[in-house]
Amino acid sequence: MITLAVDCMGGDHGVAVTLPACRQFLDAHPDAQLLLVGRPEALGALVHERARVVAASQVVGMDDSVEVALRRKKDSSLRVAIEQVRDGAAQAALSAGNTGALMAIARYVLKTLDGIDRPAIATQIPNALGGATTVLDLGANVDCTAEHLLQFAIMGSALVSVLKNDPHPTVGLLNVGEEAIKGSEVIKQAGELLRAAAAQGDLNFVGNVEGNDIFKGTADIVVCDGFVGNVALKTIEGLASMIGGFLKEEFSRTIFTKIAAIVAYPVLTALKRRMDHRRYNGAALLGLRGLVFKSHGSADALAFEQALARAYDAARNDLLARVRVQVARAAPLPVARDTVM
Repeated sequence: MITLAVDCMGGDHGVAVTLPACRQFLDAHPDAQLLLVGRPEALGALVHERARVVAASQVVGMDDSVEVALRRKKDSSLRVAIEQVRDGAAQAALSAGNTGALMAIARYVLKTLDGIDRPAIATQIPNALGGATTVLDLGANVDCTAEHLLQFAIMGSALVSVLKNDPHPTVGLLNVGEEAIKGSEVIKQAGELLRAAAAQGDLNFVGNVEGNDIFKGTADIVVCDGFVGNVALKTIEGLASMIGGFLKEEFSRTIFTKIAAIVAYPVLTALKRRMDHRRYNGAALLGLRGLVFKSHGSADALAFEQALARAYDAARNDLLARVRVQVARAAPLPVARDTVM
């Protein structure tokens, strides 16, 4: 039985989304059980033999600072959900809450794995091959050293090996060109570290990749800093919304645009579905001594259920152990310069 701890109060919509998603998830996964974390009076609507309420008196707001979340809200649903993983009551935790608070609390409660300086957020972005490219980091680390990027590659390889059942997924380093001489000093140094790791058999590094390679599916994993990764993710979400808006708008115009829209409708509908970020909701926080997943804050029930399924798959396939093995095999990893005392 796989047990997930769910922060039911977090996100833009709280229990209006999380409870229906939890019910749908339980119906589809008979070998799963959920710990519903939050205010008991708000969680009573979900009665299920494989769901149990874990009380938490506080809620971390989407605008709360990390300090408030970490020091003043020690009984928040977000924190209590993560503590279930620490205490062994659950194999993974999921929240749609404040990303900064989630990362800070998860790091404080669970700590990072040996050899990992910073956790990273990893998720999948749909590509032209009909699958998805795993990209990390997606916003947890805006300023990264070359050593951090190497660590992200190691952890991303472990994640994709679980998702695709492939022991040697390909890794690309996001850059402004494929040539090794291009990019900032950090990127060049990261390339050297990745090539050295590949030579030792720790990674299947295929070299530098460019932004369009994310969508081409050139590499299974694309490594970048959090600033670039977050921009890429938001761009995908915006493009999918734009396509949906176009479909609605063109049907309301002249007879000519309606005809054009009818002709283009099947293609655009298929593209919209493939790029629908709800189907890829659920980002893993890698590098912690426990499994934590982040749902999009504005997720609807469909998207939140997808995030639950991702956390379930990670726990069922023992992602944490695979990350540990991958990191240990590559040890000792270079220490990031900004962590040297």
